[in-house]
Amino acid sequence: MANRSIPNSGGEIYMNLGDLTPKQKQFCQARSRYIAYGGARGGGKTHVLRTKACMGALAYPGIRILIIRREYPELEQTVIIPMRKMIPQQLAVYNGTMHMFTFINGSIIKFGHYGANDDLEYQGQEYDWIFMDEATQFTEYQFRVLGACLRGASRIPRRMYLTCNPGGIGHFWVKRLFVTRDYRDGERKQDYTFIQATVRDNPYLLEGSPEYVMQLELLPEDKRAAWLNGDWDAMSGVFFPEITRKAHMIKDFWRVPDEWRKYRVIDYGLDMFVCLWIAVDFDGRSYVYREVLKPNLIVSQAAELMLSMTMPWANISATIGPPDMWGRTKDSGKTMAELFAQNGVGLLKASNNRVQGWMALKEALKPMKNPEDRPGLLICESCKQLFDNLQTIQHSEKDPNDCATEPHDITHAPDALRYYAITRLLGADRPVSQEPPDLGEEGITDYDDAMTGGEVNDGYLTYG
Repeated sequence: MANRSIPNSGGEIYMNLGDLTPKQKQFCQARSRYIAYGGARGGGKTHVLRTKACMGALAYPGIRILIIRREYPELEQTVIIPMRKMIPQQLAVYNGTMHMFTFINGSIIKFGHYGANDDLEYQGQEYDWIFMDEATQFTEYQFRVLGACLRGASRIPRRMYLTCNPGGIGHFWVKRLFVTRDYRDGERKQDYTFIQATVRDNPYLLEGSPEYVMQLELLPEDKRAAWLNGDWDAMSGVFFPEITRKAHMIKDFWRVPDEWRKYRVIDYGLDMFVCLWIAVDFDGRSYVYREVLKPNLIVSQAAELMLSMTMPWANISATIGPPDMWGRTKDSGKTMAELFAQNGVGLLKASNNRVQGWMALKEALKPMKNPEDRPGLLICESCKQLFDNLQTIQHSEKDPNDCATEPHDITHAPDALRYYAITRLLGADRPVSQEPPDLGEEGITDYDDAMTGGEVNDGYLTYG
């Protein structure tokens, strides 16, 4: 049984923090900047989160701690109510209006939620420790916003603690940082620690609820692998499980061949403007080679940005837009499509049949001719947001043939690609006067010089 105390004028006040498993002790003792715990159901994630937060409040007088979850009701039931029973009133007072414990040593533990539209609430705030409960329910962008709040004048070590299971919208960034440890520029491996824990690492649950393991064993294969064994390669609920970096991502072009047909496709709203640039080769294979995602643009700004990012030699065959852009606005009486046309961008109307659009996109993601062939749609490595969004977006709970529309911030780029897939555009016309390009063993075309700047690189179209 773990106990912690805090001195006051009448002597020390003790707090019972409960028993910890060996894995939970590892979590509490870790010293990295970002520490994640979990990997499966029943590993005792919520208990160790509550315990570690209280440990910090008692050990560091004046510490500022934030505990956050995507939705507040779940936070109240699983964290706040148990902590109110756990913390003696002589140690801390809970303010229900402020959602905050204030300890007699000056420490605070504040609770909050972070939905799709709550960015501004946390920008500029300062905390010493931040706990993200069920971190895979958050986007990587939200993780970075919260990470920027780890600051202040005190010498308390800044840390972020995460609890997580496989699955959810944040599956891939959590897996990348903590499980596969695939770090990008500016990320340091020493900053990240992951403690894998399953129900088998929790003897208290095994003893108290032995039937829980049996329930997990009866789940469908993908959920059983993720929830019982903590398998991060078993994804439940992802709409595009077929998308992988190896199969669908290629290196950036140095210059897209002039002879290929080129298109733009957009998704427009004040909350987010998306434009994808797509080229189609002689075989009908599509390459997404450029992306832009930017919020808060009026039509003229969006059109200007799109035109400025289109190379003069690109020769765009069509720019595709969603059908809702042909509805007339109340202010001007003009459609969004008309406003784009007035700003130099004529639009081709796409179908808004969501299910057919997603099925067309899934067809494009399959190998074109045989299982060993490259897919019909490839994405350049600079189009990271599109790729991440496609790997993250979930099935709709109402219709298994449709994508979920929440969280809204990851749907814009996939929607744009859906408009492209359902429009069934033409590929490039192979020059009649020339011999067909030599595709070679790997399907590499004769355009090496155009794509690599004159230096032949046999790997420029290999999977990366």
